[in-house]
Amino acid sequence: MPQTVLFMTEKAKHSPAAKPRPKAGGPRPSKSHPPRKGGSKRPPRRRQGGHRGPAKKKSSHQEVKMVHPKEIKPPAEGILRVVVLGGCEEVGRNCTLLEYGDDIIMIDMGLEFPEEDMPGVDYIIPNMAYVRGKEKKIRGVIITHGHYDHIGAIPHVLPHIGNPMIYGLPITNAIIRKRQTDFRTPKLNIKDLKIDSKIKLGKFEVSFFHINHNIPDAVGILVKTPTTTLVHTGDWKFDFHPVGEESADFQAMALQGAEGVDVLMGDSTNASVPGHTISEKIVGEEIERIIEKSPGRLIIGTFASLLSRVKQIIELAEKHGKVVAVEGYSMKTNVEIAKEVGFIKCKASTLIKSNRMDDYPDDKVIVLCTGAQGEKNAALMRIANNEHRFVNIREGDTVVFSSSIIPGNESSVQRVYDTLYRRGAKVINYKMMDVHAGGHGRQEDIKLMISLFKPKYYIPIEGSHFMLKDNAEIAYSLGWDKDHVFVSDNGQIMEFKGDKGLLKNVKVPTHYVFVDGLGVGDVSDVVLRDRNELAAEGMVVIITKIEGETGKLVGAPDIISRGFVHMRENRDLIMGVKDVVVKAIVDKDSDSAADDDYIRANIRNDVGQFILKKTERRPMILPVVIKV
Repeated sequence: MPQTVLFMTEKAKHSPAAKPRPKAGGPRPSKSHPPRKGGSKRPPRRRQGGHRGPAKKKSSHQEVKMVHPKEIKPPAEGILRVVVLGGCEEVGRNCTLLEYGDDIIMIDMGLEFPEEDMPGVDYIIPNMAYVRGKEKKIRGVIITHGHYDHIGAIPHVLPHIGNPMIYGLPITNAIIRKRQTDFRTPKLNIKDLKIDSKIKLGKFEVSFFHINHNIPDAVGILVKTPTTTLVHTGDWKFDFHPVGEESADFQAMALQGAEGVDVLMGDSTNASVPGHTISEKIVGEEIERIIEKSPGRLIIGTFASLLSRVKQIIELAEKHGKVVAVEGYSMKTNVEIAKEVGFIKCKASTLIKSNRMDDYPDDKVIVLCTGAQGEKNAALMRIANNEHRFVNIREGDTVVFSSSIIPGNESSVQRVYDTLYRRGAKVINYKMMDVHAGGHGRQEDIKLMISLFKPKYYIPIEGSHFMLKDNAEIAYSLGWDKDHVFVSDNGQIMEFKGDKGLLKNVKVPTHYVFVDGLGVGDVSDVVLRDRNELAAEGMVVIITKIEGETGKLVGAPDIISRGFVHMRENRDLIMGVKDVVVKAIVDKDSDSAADDDYIRANIRNDVGQFILKKTERRPMILPVVIKV
């Protein structure tokens, strides 16, 4: 993987790959991808909250300016610099950089899943442009928990920033190690810590406090420098009856609040939702009732990373004398990890292979699988479509969606519902019963978190811009003024020295770095534009042979249409295209040598205009000129 792709900066816009095509006949500029100031390589987000204007504050209303990292001076003595490289304009790609003197630490290194206008992209990872040339200053990467939006970029990023030590709790690190086996990258340096561990990384002193989430070993992080104390909550919720762990450590939070916190960085994912997050205990009680009363097989779809839910289901199945077949690669992997570390405890006979399901009565079988978001290749989708090798939907089956629907997945989930109902299954989701509890604090929980720490400055993180703004409103309602609540963009520089903070109007590059198969960073917005144009309008390939010395056409041009029109059914149009190509070449000066670029541009122009006039469509025109 070329190192430069992880360090994409503003200069990338001047690369040859980013040069515009000739206008006529080429793909029209996508309305959803207008040019962005500052050379951003990222298409604008379509969901609510895509606005990236400056944080609302009294001192300035200027637009945040992107600058090259080389133009940014190191932080002055005693200054803690905070830069969120991902997670302040989206849900995912979480990565926060802290810099003090000659020391840098990072909190989380996550991925973001692509949107519908990013065909072929597997996921998106943080841009490391700011640390280029500073790799030796990176003292470590601290991980809050094992969800992919916090660990997913590790295999792609860490080998290219000096392979620094990774610090996390045992289950978090076990998931990181297991995922690393899928990649041919250098061995990671990983150190297992305990909740009461304290580590010194340069001038940073780092410790942890226990919070609840929907995966074990989730922690908040306390960072101290000689001048400033910062708290990063990670993903969290307050649960007084959690599964397999203790409640959040309110005492530790209150004690640190009394001692003093200068900066609190807080999760915004559920900041728009009023009230408190429900407990996993309530979810467990509802699922137990379903397990007891289910007349046939029970198929439960949930997130593979939601290990507390998985633990509940397996242990409740054993309690009621039922067996569990686990389906989905990530689900199987996480169950094995949870068993190895002792988080899930059950008899060997409780977990069976799917090909043995018919050995048991239907009312004694539970299938635990991935795919509750309607993912087309996940286990639940294959089961619903009768494409699974061992599990097909039968009349009388009950299917439980033990998860909420992630925004953007509504139509996919509804299609699964339709398919399941057609096959005679009963469907239960979180709107019908309390079969899911979110992993993020809601508005009243956030009020409690802020009140416990009583920070001088509050920074909403981990969410789209509208979520950050809603989180900020919660702080305002508690008495914090707008000068002490920083709603930042990705890459925007914040600096603190004790109880003095500054949100600057400059930011470092955080352009998307796309992962597409084995390629990392080799897909740009130009490539995405082409993919979207091909999907929307198709392509026309025009192959011509010309004499090298004169440019005279040899034979008739060949036309290939893909995704544009069916050639047999549109012979008049295709013959018209051929006539345009012949005229575009024959009318040129035959006494001069052939100019390939000129001929290709001419064909693209003339054919593009002809097709637009005849069809009002703009397929991609690809002329191929062969000299003979």
